[in-house]
Amino acid sequence: MPVKGTYCLCINVEDDITINVGALGEIIFQRGSYIYVGSALNSLIPRLDRHLKHSRGEHDVTHWHIDYLLREPLVSIESICMNDNGEKLECVMAALVAGHGEPVPRFGCSDCRCISHLYYVESFDFLEKMGLKKYF
Repeated sequence: MPVKGTYCLCINVEDDITINVGALGEIIFQRGSYIYVGSALNSLIPRLDRHLKHSRGEHDVTHWHIDYLLREPLVSIESICMNDNGEKLECVMAALVAGHGEPVPRFGCSDCRCISHLYYVESFDFLEKMGLKKYF
């Protein structure tokens, strides 16, 4: 039975970069830390592994907004935290992360009403308090 749940990618951007993110157009990403919130209700572990492969340049299919960011050489996944309880809590979790950072408008949320699912943050420390466990 596939694992289902919600996750946070803890992302490091080593230097300021401008990326063309599909329909969103060009976005400037400041050097620093970002959290991307996503969910997978069919196959959580393969989804997380796909993100890691994308970040390492081992996967080149660009499907989601996050793929555009992760494929950049100056971008890496520092860690991944997840909740594998089977519920889709992506928007709830994005709202919680929003309290700790600045949104990248419309990023990763084309199928909901959230402002964003990617946030520029000071640190990743608060994720443990959200009841997430570390995957990577």
